[in-house]
Amino acid sequence: MKHFWSERLPRVALSLCILLAAGLLPAGCAGGGGGPEGTPGAESPSSGAEPRDNTPEVLVPEASGQVTYGGQPATLDASHAEEGYVMLRYDGDASPVKMRIQMPDETLYTYTLHPGGWEVFPLTGGDGSYQVTVYEYRPATDDYLSAFSQELTVSLKNEFSVYLYPNQYVNFTADSQTVAKGAELAQGAADDLEVVSRVYQYITENIAYDSELAATVQSGYLPDVDQVLERGRGICFDYAALMAAMLRSQRIPTRLEIGYAGTAYHAWISTHIDGLGWVNGIIHFDGSTWTLMDPTFAANSAADDLKDFIGNGDNYQTKYRY
Repeated sequence: MKHFWSERLPRVALSLCILLAAGLLPAGCAGGGGGPEGTPGAESPSSGAEPRDNTPEVLVPEASGQVTYGGQPATLDASHAEEGYVMLRYDGDASPVKMRIQMPDETLYTYTLHPGGWEVFPLTGGDGSYQVTVYEYRPATDDYLSAFSQELTVSLKNEFSVYLYPNQYVNFTADSQTVAKGAELAQGAADDLEVVSRVYQYITENIAYDSELAATVQSGYLPDVDQVLERGRGICFDYAALMAAMLRSQRIPTRLEIGYAGTAYHAWISTHIDGLGWVNGIIHFDGSTWTLMDPTFAANSAADDLKDFIGNGDNYQTKYRY
């Protein structure tokens, strides 16, 4: 019954690898998005504007022990659920171990747990009731059995904070080289939109698609953003996590999104820009207007070949947000 867990990420890259090998997609992962929701584009930031402050601000999740549940084999710390995250520590001896978070709309998010330390998980379903359940794999029955379950009622203080904190998928600290690079790229930028443009440009010009990793990636794979930055290679999951980490550390709310680009399972990002709202899928500035562009596509294909596919964003169907 282990296939029960194969319905969604982290098999994203594996699915895309198969599609790429079959020649069903352009080189790299499928991608794209939709510009500001309901808006085709936006004007370039004014070159005469005062530069924004590029000092990194990395929010630090805490398992502060004020609100905890369980103990063995798992401890759930919900002390800061109103900030948009919970932390979980697994100290049992089973392997593999999965966790499911049921959102208020009953969407199920599945994660692989790593024993011995606290891990951060976002509450991206807004206000409402969440169910957190830990499942241990038991070889004797070839099945996953529930080892811990807890219901939480959450009221978020800020709808954007969940997309500023690091978490298991977008994992970074104040000491991350990714944060330093983000600050470097943001230096002198007039506003958040220009920061997004610079980060986008850097990623698409300096990070290549890693076909070898895509061909061998295993379920449970997590991006190491500093490693991706150092190697200059990654899969779509890596592209999205790297960009999200850079932008979050620059105080720009950024969603790592998982869903379908056409028929391909894919990862991309969306950013929230003051005055524009959510920009669904990373954007490209051609000198006069902003258009939709996904970083994986942009790094591996000619932009003109993608415009028909990208269109108004209808080809992008988000299933999960992190």
